[in-house]
Amino acid sequence: MGLFKDYVNQTRKPQGRLGKMMLNGMNSGHAKMADWAILHLQTVVPEKLVDLGCGGGRNVGVLLKRYPSAKGTAVDYSDLSVEKAKDYNEVVISEGRLEVKQGDVSALNLPDGTYDLATAFETIYFWPGLEKCFKEVARILKDGGLFLISNESDGEDATSLKFEKIIDGMKCYTPTQISDALKAAGFSKVTTAHHPSKPWITVIAKK
Repeated sequence: MGLFKDYVNQTRKPQGRLGKMMLNGMNSGHAKMADWAILHLQTVVPEKLVDLGCGGGRNVGVLLKRYPSAKGTAVDYSDLSVEKAKDYNEVVISEGRLEVKQGDVSALNLPDGTYDLATAFETIYFWPGLEKCFKEVARILKDGGLFLISNESDGEDATSLKFEKIIDGMKCYTPTQISDALKAAGFSKVTTAHHPSKPWITVIAKK
């Protein structure tokens, strides 16, 4: 249990050898959920996008393939995640289409009103206060910009609630709790989707 707990706790801020193992698992293990969530982006064709809590960098790479004229920023709290995301996206970085930065979602070092699309895949469990962090996301979005959140947990499934007790600082949220925090942070319209056979959720908010 000790080694297992040490490993799963790398979910929050990957570091060291176990962190590298976790990041490799994130890129593959969350891919189907992330791709399902991205399918819900029907109305936006962003010029600039930002992926918050980018982990190993796979999802921002998928978004830049989906939107070949867009430029992106990827942000993560973990220096190891930043390193992994840079390695994973070496080509688009060399093309000048992506910048990967270390940062804190509660105080983003990004300019106001810059992005058409912000995304957060399997990460808000660890954000230090949803409303505060969501206000930061709203700040960096353009008027009319979209914020996509996707989690493997709907806040009620037994497996995730079990991990919530094991992983330090983890909090699972229901779609209603996420929607309420988004509206409190100033987002004007919030829509939610629940996977038909899994506890996966996608929430899209418009500034």
